[in-house]
Amino acid sequence: MLVLILSVSLSLSLIACGNSNQNNQEETAKQHDHSAIPHEADHSMPTGSEMSMDENKSITDLIDDYLALKTALVQDDSKVAANAGQKLAEEASSIDVNTFEVSKQPEIKEILEVVKEHGEHIAKSEIAHQREHFEGMAKDFMDLLAITGTDRTLYQQYCPMYDKGKGGSWLSDSQEIKNPLFGSKMLTCGSVKETISMK
Repeated sequence: MLVLILSVSLSLSLIACGNSNQNNQEETAKQHDHSAIPHEADHSMPTGSEMSMDENKSITDLIDDYLALKTALVQDDSKVAANAGQKLAEEASSIDVNTFEVSKQPEIKEILEVVKEHGEHIAKSEIAHQREHFEGMAKDFMDLLAITGTDRTLYQQYCPMYDKGKGGSWLSDSQEIKNPLFGSKMLTCGSVKETISMK
């Protein structure tokens, strides 16, 4: 009788261990099975360094053109500003939005259209009007960089005296204030309002 009880107990223990091992194996298999996880990113966004390089190159050139325009306005040079505005417009229209994440493309495209229009107006205007358009696209540039990131640290600067006290903003790659909205009339009017860091 004792032998029978021991045999039954031993059998039950072995069965319990077997079930436990099987459950552990099934659990482990589930943990390593990623087929059920959706991979939406694979379809909506190009991956790898090539995408980053394409994005960075186009945004780098656009920022360079914007800063060249800013410098021309700081120096009260309407002719150089016109050339810089034309270059900015051309760069904005040449950027391939398909190099960006699909969900961001419509907004990027819309902003680039606005930047292009401002650049075209700057290319054929006198300096006061150039400055209006330059200030007008500051927010668009900020919005664009919030989506795409930037290859350098930039500073949003603000002058409260611009436009009869309504104020005006621009971006600079230096914390030093050199006001493109007034040029030599009020070269140092303004302050840094925000730092836009690389990402």
